[in-house]
Amino acid sequence: MKLISYKTEDQEHLGVFVKGHIYNLNSCDKLIPDNMNEFLYGGEELMDRAKKVVLDIKSGKQEAKEEVFFEVLAPVPHPSSCRDGYAFRQHVASARRNRRVEMIPEFDQYPIFYFTNHNAIQGAGDIECMPDHFEKLDFELEAAIVIGKKGRNIPAAEADSYIAGYMVMNDLSARTLQMEEMLLNLGPAKGKDFSTVIGPWLVTPDELEEFKTSPKAGHVGNAYDLAMKCWVNGVEVSSGSMADMDWTFAEIIERCSYGADILPGDVIGSGTVGTGCFLELNGTGLLNDPNYKPQWLQPGDIVEMEITGLGRLTNTILKSDTDWSILKLKKNRE
Repeated sequence: MKLISYKTEDQEHLGVFVKGHIYNLNSCDKLIPDNMNEFLYGGEELMDRAKKVVLDIKSGKQEAKEEVFFEVLAPVPHPSSCRDGYAFRQHVASARRNRRVEMIPEFDQYPIFYFTNHNAIQGAGDIECMPDHFEKLDFELEAAIVIGKKGRNIPAAEADSYIAGYMVMNDLSARTLQMEEMLLNLGPAKGKDFSTVIGPWLVTPDELEEFKTSPKAGHVGNAYDLAMKCWVNGVEVSSGSMADMDWTFAEIIERCSYGADILPGDVIGSGTVGTGCFLELNGTGLLNDPNYKPQWLQPGDIVEMEITGLGRLTNTILKSDTDWSILKLKKNRE
């Protein structure tokens, strides 16, 4: 099942995407709330009701009215929190190699994550960025999950049952801001807090059964062989697979939930797939060729991300009409 949030006449709604069309769930079953957050808090009972609606639409038993005029939103427009992990060893190893530092052994000991701005979640469409963001503006190709039920101290062996669904995620990054603040061993903060893109819909785990594969040796939890790709202005710049995740989402949930509640509507990203950002690609390019020309996102760029089974997420990068800069506010500059 593909769950989608959308807006008509400034009103947010919850729908399902079936055979290229969007249908409002509440119109089909009045017991299903008309927004994603309430729906997720309803747990398995509401999820089962929604799946029955989809089956009835497909079979013709449900005479559902198709939505025509609407604005697509992030599948979870108002997440209760947003964390981002660091699950792909290839990306971490390449980024460190490009900086000529050794691979950090702690990567293989435990999965880490950081909290990002859950109020900066966006879906498909235009993404407006400030001038300072364009100082090395980057995409990050990731997958993400949404939590479907409350839990705490969850063992990895049980954690997959807490996942309501999967999405494509673009963790947009302003690298100059990010690198400046992380010199002080805090962050990422301003380099990340302006936009995190998820979409185009939330895909329930049952739709991904055919793509299941074994997790990496020594790891626990569901793994999926889903191709991940990114294009900028029609040119493919990144390619990988969710099967390359070293840490599973189940293991990330185990760590997230240690001594803390996870809640329905929490979003958790995988971290960047290998080759999944310009920072890594530029570093590799310069390592191999001193004359390599680095690339960063520019105003007007169209970024498309696709993960098998999860859909294609498309955004156009725009520049705010302002000259306001926090980089220029630095004191004691040499």
